[in-house]
Amino acid sequence: MLDQVTVTQPTTPSLPRVLGLFGAVMLTLSCITPTSSLFIIVPEVLAGQGSGAVIALVAGLVVSAGIAFCYAELGTLAPSSGGEYAMVTAVLGRFAGWITFGLSASLLVVIPPIIALGTADYLADLFAVDRSLAGAVVMLLATLLAVLDVRSNAFITGVFLAIEIVAAAVVAGLGLLNSQRDASVLVSPVVPDGQGGLSAFSLAILMAGLTVTMFSFNGFGSAVYLTEEIKDPRRDVPRTVFWALGLAAVVIIVPTAAAVLGVGSLDDLVNGTFPDYVRQWTSPGFAAVINLGIAIAILNAVLVMALQNGRVIFASGRDRAWPEPVNRALTRLHPKWGSPWVSTLAVGLPGALMAALFDIEGLLGVTSVILTLVSLVIAVAALRARSGARRTAAAWRMPLWPVVPVAVIAALVYALAEQAVADLVVAGVIVAVCTVYYAFYLRPRTASRWVVTTPEDPVP
Repeated sequence: MLDQVTVTQPTTPSLPRVLGLFGAVMLTLSCITPTSSLFIIVPEVLAGQGSGAVIALVAGLVVSAGIAFCYAELGTLAPSSGGEYAMVTAVLGRFAGWITFGLSASLLVVIPPIIALGTADYLADLFAVDRSLAGAVVMLLATLLAVLDVRSNAFITGVFLAIEIVAAAVVAGLGLLNSQRDASVLVSPVVPDGQGGLSAFSLAILMAGLTVTMFSFNGFGSAVYLTEEIKDPRRDVPRTVFWALGLAAVVIIVPTAAAVLGVGSLDDLVNGTFPDYVRQWTSPGFAAVINLGIAIAILNAVLVMALQNGRVIFASGRDRAWPEPVNRALTRLHPKWGSPWVSTLAVGLPGALMAALFDIEGLLGVTSVILTLVSLVIAVAALRARSGARRTAAAWRMPLWPVVPVAVIAALVYALAEQAVADLVVAGVIVAVCTVYYAFYLRPRTASRWVVTTPEDPVP
């Protein structure tokens, strides 16, 4: 008589583990979207920090590197597509994890359409298109591409990434070839006032721009969203985080330094953009080609964000954050591509609608504050990551613990103190709404709702 064997089926589908290190780095680097950061965010840094923009970016990179240590340790301690909320829940508990999810979810919805809206500005040299329409089309195209399997998206984003990095390299080369001033201006910076005058660069100016420079490197943490699809997450997630951040730093900082050295006047840093600089150095036609590269960078960034955002929403359904019919819908995988297609559409389509109908670019300051708050919670979790049974758990461990998370916490608290009160209030409202949902729906259903799990590691 045959032995009876009981087989337990998983309650929800599992994402296929198909990504190696290269594919994971390409996706994560595309999510940082260094060229988009260079051409869209860095001009704001140049306007506020003048020739001190390079120092400001290095400061943002240093803080980001500390945060990257926290992501790498927590991401291997709790490898889940839920990303930040899964890591925080594993260390700080359900409520802290839910607040983290609420803050992160607001970024998932708002950041992609904000970035997509910039597409029309960089297509203007080729043809005129309405900004809202262009933003909505980019959001829709990126969302539909994100429904494909993750390996196909790694290839697509890799091609786009190569194009945009070439554009950044060309800008850097042109700036250096047309250098107007000595490199000492990078380490002894001044801030132009736009009226021909100059003022000294100060610590207050540096710290006021810290959240924006950190935002320039934001995205390296998306490696943790891919942990369920990376073949060997405990080895390759940290490597993905650090490779992506290091490559992004080169793509962002080198062309920025070249621009500071190559612009005709430091006042151009206040009023100009990278396409303006390229026009100075070459011709309008060449600037149009660079603008096309920027538009491709924007599409690539939104594509990877749509891909990662769908996985976070998928994980929230798997962890039963919502009423059961919603959870079942969000955890559906595409029968051919294995992607969380319902979750991808659920977060991507509202973004397209927002781009088409609302003026959301004014929310950039709020998103920087929310990003800082999420990073702060991650750093606090990293301080607790080695207490109790977690001390001996299988995970990558950062060097210089606990100095790194303590330093990150201090820098982030200081940066938050320098932010606009209105932006802090909006973030507080998001926390309050999440608290109400937790108190009245999730907490009374501890056994059946918000049960955050970490999928099993692959068998070697």
